[in-house]
Amino acid sequence: MITLTPAAARQVRHSAREGKMEGMALRVAATRNPDGSIHYGMGFDDTSREGDMKFTSEGIEIVVAPTSLELLDGTTIDFVELEPGKFEFIFLNPRDPNYKPADESAPSGEAS
Repeated sequence: MITLTPAAARQVRHSAREGKMEGMALRVAATRNPDGSIHYGMGFDDTSREGDMKFTSEGIEIVVAPTSLELLDGTTIDFVELEPGKFEFIFLNPRDPNYKPADESAPSGEAS
């Protein structure tokens, strides 16, 4: 299962409105890099493919191809301010060797 934080869901909805893509599913994909890390991609998609897995999180339909599901299962997508004024989607994925769980003593939004 893949989940979105409320902040990520708000940004997805905003992006869908801006791009006139309301009603389309959010397709999330992942591939393994040669160094073992994971490369992520996402975009709006109105095409259903054979074997696609569908999830709903925070009211957003998420679609994942079977080839990406193994790499993405258990991932949370967040939208955070990494630097002042610089917001990005981040993938909190325990299957990614670069993932570090949030330090419970760290201020919110500083997870990598």
